[in-house]
Amino acid sequence: MTTLDIHTIAFPTAALRDAVQAEVPADDRAGLDLIVWSPEGRRGPGNETGGGTSGGESVGGGESAGGSAPDPDDIDAVVMPYMGAGEAVSALEGLAHLKLIQMQSTGYDPVADFEGRIRIATGAGAHAAATAELAVGLALARLRGIDVAARNMPSGTWAHERRWSLVDRTALIVGVGGIGEEIRARLEPFGVTVLRAGSRERDDEHGHVYASDDLGEVLPRAELVFLITPLTDATHHLVDADFLARLPDGAMIVNVSRGAVVDTDALLAELESGRLQAALDVVDPEPLPSDHPLWRAPNTLITPHEGGDTSAFEPRIIAILAQQVRRIAAGEDLLNAVGS
Repeated sequence: MTTLDIHTIAFPTAALRDAVQAEVPADDRAGLDLIVWSPEGRRGPGNETGGGTSGGESVGGGESAGGSAPDPDDIDAVVMPYMGAGEAVSALEGLAHLKLIQMQSTGYDPVADFEGRIRIATGAGAHAAATAELAVGLALARLRGIDVAARNMPSGTWAHERRWSLVDRTALIVGVGGIGEEIRARLEPFGVTVLRAGSRERDDEHGHVYASDDLGEVLPRAELVFLITPLTDATHHLVDADFLARLPDGAMIVNVSRGAVVDTDALLAELESGRLQAALDVVDPEPLPSDHPLWRAPNTLITPHEGGDTSAFEPRIIAILAQQVRRIAAGEDLLNAVGS
């Protein structure tokens, strides 16, 4: 018997389905029908294996293995699009026999309301290295004024200035999952003192982990704060005015988690005062409106939520999904299951 008695798994694009199918021999997916069906109900952007239609096929209704439009009542599991998963959620309610939602992202907040009713699995591991790479890159760029130098290039302005280095800084990583660990592993060779905070206090092979309830005693030491915690009711606006006020002057918020982990108005007030810095790959709201004052805040660097969307993503998500298909066919425990 397959895991959760799943028989039909829907992929958002033919390209992704075919790539996963190529990694799993027919004998290892016996009893499973891998089909193409998009919960978005519209044509994909056409340029990403993970979320588009690089196979050249419309995903607006998809196709079953026999080439006909799939019957939504036959769908037991859905692989969500990588980009725009939130827009696709409403269509899931129409799948009467849905048993599994497979995310391609590390977070699952777009489908959190299904938790407890339908099993959820994430793409944890597909984004860790790339997101950590961007987090450290953002911190370096802002510390060393690379963003300022880039803005000075069109005017030919040579503006030498002594700036902070990454070496000798003390960094706090809020979130000790896979991405948090990848950030730690990249910071330490730079000569950074790394502090870590998670949901509960503990010690592991890398040292002490502070509980989130104890952040107040750690924040005055944190010159850099890397946010990579999931967005939950407990972490919504975790970084509020009080959190920010406890940081030393000149400290930097580096957010590669979810925008709503930070109270944007509270952060904006600190940035406009010139007391703190920020390097943000995620913001709230998102996308950030063109007239939002955060775009023009001093000491601020913003990238458009690109953390895990690199060349490293595609082979890793294909491997994760292929492993999930094998597990389901074999009746084994799900990979990256939420709550397990």
